[in-house]
Order: sequence, then C-alpha cells, then structure tokens
Amino acid sequence: MLKLSSSNVADQIQALAQCRFLGTPLPLSISRRSPTVVSCSPSTRPSLAPVQAVLSGQQQAGTELVDSGLGSLADRLRLGSLTEDGLSYKEKFIVRCYEVGINKTATVETIANLLQEVGCNHAQSVGFSTDGFATTPTMRKLHLIWVTARMHIEIYKYPAWSDVVEIETWCQSEGRIGTRRDWILKDYATGQVIGRATSKWVMMNQDTRRLQKVSDDVREEYLVFCPRELRLAFPEENNKSLKKIAKLDDPVQYSRLGLMPRRADLDMNQHVNNVTYIGWVLESIPQEIIDTHELQTITLDYRRECQQDDVVDSLTSPEPLEGTETVSELHGTNGSAAARERNQDCHQFLHLLRLSSDGQEINRGRTEWRKKPGK
Repeated sequence: MLKLSSSNVADQIQALAQCRFLGTPLPLSISRRSPTVVSCSPSTRPSLAPVQAVLSGQQQAGTELVDSGLGSLADRLRLGSLTEDGLSYKEKFIVRCYEVGINKTATVETIANLLQEVGCNHAQSVGFSTDGFATTPTMRKLHLIWVTARMHIEIYKYPAWSDVVEIETWCQSEGRIGTRRDWILKDYATGQVIGRATSKWVMMNQDTRRLQKVSDDVREEYLVFCPRELRLAFPEENNKSLKKIAKLDDPVQYSRLGLMPRRADLDMNQHVNNVTYIGWVLESIPQEIIDTHELQTITLDYRRECQQDDVVDSLTSPEPLEGTETVSELHGTNGSAAARERNQDCHQFLHLLRLSSDGQEINRGRTEWRKKPGK
C-alpha cells in the first residue's frame, strides 16, 4: 500500500495524477498532438499543465470524430452494431467485477441490465430517442413511452468475471397494444448459447400514466426495423415463457416486508426500473435455497408501476413441481424416489409484490432454481 507522509502529500498526489493520466492513451488516432511526458520521480515536482494538454487532446479527438460524420464517440467505442440485414442488433459485453455476486458469476440483475442496455442501444442505433426507452418521433410528439408488461429470462450458464458475453436482440409487433423484444445470449469465446429471454412491452402516456393502443403511425416507424417473418427466442411449443402465473394468496410461506425504492432505482421515465423488481422478488427467497441453488428461470408479470414513496412487501411460497405432490409432502415419504430426487435438485416458487399500504398487486412472478454446479 502506498504511504503518503504529511510533509509532501500534495506533491505526491500531483505526481500520481501525472502518472495516471499519462498511461496508455485512448485508441483514437485522429489527433496528431502528442502529450508531453513528465517524470514522476520523487525529486521532481510536476506541473499540472501537461495533464490539461492530454485531456484537451482527447476531447478534441472526440469532437473531430463527431464532426467527421463517423457517429458519436459512444457509437465508435461500444462493441455493438446492427447485423448485416439490419433487423437485429448484436453487442459484446465484458462482465465487470462489480457485476458478480456470491456465486462468483454475474447476477441475474446484471443479466437483466445487460438485456435492457442492448435493447436501448439497438433502438438508438436505428435513430430512436435516448431521452426515454426507444421512443419513436410520433411517441415523443404524443408523450408516449414503453413500459414492461412481462419479462421471461432463462439462464443455462452464468458468465464469470471477465467473461465476454455476446447478446443479440430484435423486436416485433405483439398485437394491437404492444411489442415484444427477444434476446439470445452467447459465450463469445465458445459460441455456446448461455441464455435466452423474451419480453412484452405496452405503451403508456407519460402524462396521464394510462396505457394506450399502439397507433399505426408508431407501428410503421418501428416495424421497418423488425424481422419480416416471426422470429422467437423460444420457438418451442408450450415453452415456459407462455405459462400463466397464478396469483399468490395468503398465507404465504416466506416474506420480506417494508421494502422501499431508493432514488437510484428510478429510471429516466420517473418510475422504478423493471430490474429493481427482480431484486425485490429474490429478497423473500429462503436462505437455504440461495446457499445451495442458483436461479435458472424467472418470469415476471408487471401489474402496476411503482413510485419512489411506495412501500413494498415481497411474498413467496413454493410451487409444486409438475407431476409431483406438494413440496412439503415430498420432504416426507410421499411420491416416488425419482420425484424426491428431482425435488431436491429443482425448486419452483410463486411470488407476489404488493403495496404494504393497501395490498394492491404490483408484480407477480415465478422462479425455478437448479442445484449449484460442483466446484
């Protein structure tokens, strides 16, 4: 650990600042200006002027990129682009250390955030707005926004820290009241599919907070960027993304009461972001499941939006596996040996998020858990 004496703290901090900024420059070869290299020896008191020159050089390079018509600096640096036919979008992400949880792999919230990020980048790449989530010109004129109605995520293998994940996404029309967006996640190193997801979105008036049908004008604006033929991340018949979620009634087996949104949970549309609900659902999962299992599938139906001042209760109860008796019975002597073994390896739960004040339903969900892989 670096120790700074009280007599020369300011000098050493300045020297460190010089070393930090004079490392490997950004990979922008537009500017011909070369930064002045400053010695960082303890006997030299460096000036801050060269640091300012380096920063201004980088800013000038970024400005030249935009002015030359090559797109924004973010467009140039992000690892994503439209596919050759222009009807889907692919982007690569490196899993960061702060996106990894107790299993030393990316958390489901990380996965959900990446899905949201690549979806927004797809919309931005075709010219839709960045001041909301993928709003078209007509939507902005009428103060309309997209809100999530359902999200279904299946994860077959969680990426670890520093793994590179490639995500492909595309959107399609979903009846008269909404749209759908699908994703396929791959391990970029191997090409293995490690997850799939699908979602349904509906249109809401940002001023009245009421749902609204998708007009023909809006539909025409985004259908031009959608696959001509139906393409589904889950093409299998009777797949789990289609399964309805029964409402969870009292009494429940597990609960976490009094959850409150943080300011950081609000998104640019002024309501609690859909990824926050995933964390709230997981708060009421029993600890013994967290210790021995990992989330395999999560489905959430969003019933109403949540505001900053709302207080939320998270409720959970086991859901019997298909073809078995109730979970509690299977812990005893009922059911076949194969069913008991399956029950130990896999668990299903039903979830309900509701307002603490009046019990209004916010969200209902289902999760499936598999035994953690051996180390």
